[in-house]
Amino acid sequence: MLPAQAQPMANPVATFAGLDKITGRITRFDVYINETVLFGALEITPRACYNRPASDTLQRISAFLEVNQMSLDGTGERIFTGWMFADSPALNAVDHAVYDVWLIECKVSTNVPPPEQR
Repeated sequence: MLPAQAQPMANPVATFAGLDKITGRITRFDVYINETVLFGALEITPRACYNRPASDTLQRISAFLEVNQMSLDGTGERIFTGWMFADSPALNAVDHAVYDVWLIECKVSTNVPPPEQR
C-alpha cells in the first residue's frame, strides 16, 4: 500500500525576489495569482502557487508563472512559462541578462491591496 500524499494547498499570493544585476539591488515583492507586475523590463504573472506539508519530500513550495520581456515600444516576448520551485531556485530559472527572479513563498495574505482595490 502506498503512503497517503497530502494535497498541495493553493494560495492567492506568491512572494518573489528579483535581482537587478546592474545595480546589485534585490527587491522582494508579493503578487496575487493572475495579476501581472512589472519588475524592470519583465512582466511576471503567477498562475498558481502551492505549498506542501514540511514532511513532503517533493518540492514543498512551487508556482506556475509566465514571464514576458517588455521592449521600449511596449511589446512583450514570452521568455519563461513553467513551474518555479522555492527549494531549488536554479532548477527552473528565468534566463535573462539583466534580471533574476525567484520564488520565495506562497502566502494566504499580504499587506499589498488586491488589484481591484487599487
